[in-house]
Amino acid sequence: MSIDYTTLSKTIAALTEGETDAVALMATVTCEVHHADDRFDWTGFYRVVGPELLKIGPYQGGHGCLVIPFARGVCGEAARTGEVQLVPDVDAFPGHIACASSTRSELVLPVWNGAGELLGVFDIDSDQPDAFTQEDADQMAAILAATFKNAS
Repeated sequence: MSIDYTTLSKTIAALTEGETDAVALMATVTCEVHHADDRFDWTGFYRVVGPELLKIGPYQGGHGCLVIPFARGVCGEAARTGEVQLVPDVDAFPGHIACASSTRSELVLPVWNGAGELLGVFDIDSDQPDAFTQEDADQMAAILAATFKNAS
């Protein structure tokens, strides 16, 4: 199954129009993205809650890790560097945190508001190896930028 990113983007924009609460936006994005593609085994946000610290936010799928320091794992790397992490094989990623043993590949994107504040990271896990493409990363980044530009 391939995602129709044009439709997904329009759906999320319509559902979140006028909303500025970051958690409400995260919950809506998570739901829509999680159900958009069979590759997505776990979909959710880790929110910045303190210096160098992420805590789990809205998600769909099995349980996630509750707390992730910026210094650890794929999510921490995305938060620390501000760069998208496209990981085809989590076992080959130094310091990968196995929140779920079924995870084979991962896409993590930093989430910024319009003021340039890091709100958290958006984490998509797959139970399939090499499940994500650069197009997935680019399209998700565009959706996140549009959705969270007015978030607080």
